[in-house]
Amino acid sequence: MNILLAEDEPKIASFLKKGLEESAYNVDWVKDGKEAIRKGLESEYDVIILDVMLPHIDGFQVCRRIRVKKLQVPILMLTALDSTEDKIKGLDAGADDYIPKPFDFEELLARLRALTRRSHVQNPEKQAAEEVISIENLVCNLSRKEVKRGGKEIKLTAREFELLVFFIKNKNHVLDRATIAAQVWDISFDTGTNVVDVYVNYLRNKIDKDFDKKLIHTRIGLGYIMSTES
Repeated sequence: MNILLAEDEPKIASFLKKGLEESAYNVDWVKDGKEAIRKGLESEYDVIILDVMLPHIDGFQVCRRIRVKKLQVPILMLTALDSTEDKIKGLDAGADDYIPKPFDFEELLARLRALTRRSHVQNPEKQAAEEVISIENLVCNLSRKEVKRGGKEIKLTAREFELLVFFIKNKNHVLDRATIAAQVWDISFDTGTNVVDVYVNYLRNKIDKDFDKKLIHTRIGLGYIMSTES
């Protein structure tokens, strides 16, 4: 199991690194916030142990920047700041757990075990390959519920995401409104409602509007098709 340890005090870092390695963890040690962000984003870790009082960029900011990139790695914050306000600040920054200094090393190990167990339950993709579907430069990660086109992240509502998944899984096939309504909304299509057309328009505005090549096409009198062909 791989751990990133961000701690600027050499004695504490040496103690933690030695103890963790004796407990069968692989540990990378960094001494400041900039390096913690770089390593945290470039490499795969099972847990990040993050001191709050780091040089250059503090632990709260490090945590926020890692979370902005959507990394789901568990983060345990270590700090001498033991006020409730500081704990809340750490958790709000995206930390999963918070332990004040000084701490018992066995408690730290127990917290690490709990974090990794929780992470594997909440993120089964850590144990199995992520399921990804795509068309052209549009990529839909089913495990993470994330959508990107041309590397740019696109925010979708739950219903828009379901509609997109249905389109991609049936790419190059014309889908009538009744089929879309039944599969995405689990309802019989009512010719008096335009809910399908409305949501298709929402989706077009998000995945096609800013790109030259359009992926969602209307087939007059038939329905819609997702295809790279115009």
